[in-house]
Amino acid sequence: MPHARRQFTAEFKAQRVLEVLSGRKTAAAVCREYQLKPDLLTRWKADFVTHAASVFASDVHSQQAEQRIAELERMVGRLTVELEAAKKAVLLSAGSSGGR
Repeated sequence: MPHARRQFTAEFKAQRVLEVLSGRKTAAAVCREYQLKPDLLTRWKADFVTHAASVFASDVHSQQAEQRIAELERMVGRLTVELEAAKKAVLLSAGSSGGR
């Protein structure tokens, strides 16, 4: 009967890789403790390092989104002021022409 393959969460993989990269544990110790094959941990480390830049790329995207939100908020504020001014102008013109 074949063994079912174990599924590991992204968090589990990241924690094991960080244990090794930080020097808290050796790769051999992590493999023994969690019954992992060394080539599997090596693949996780390679994936981790390869995709590390994407963590910082999301910061750039987030900053751009925040800038866009601030720009839109300023625009809404400006348009609100313009709308209030237009409403007052209509009320004033209606009040001055209505008394004749």
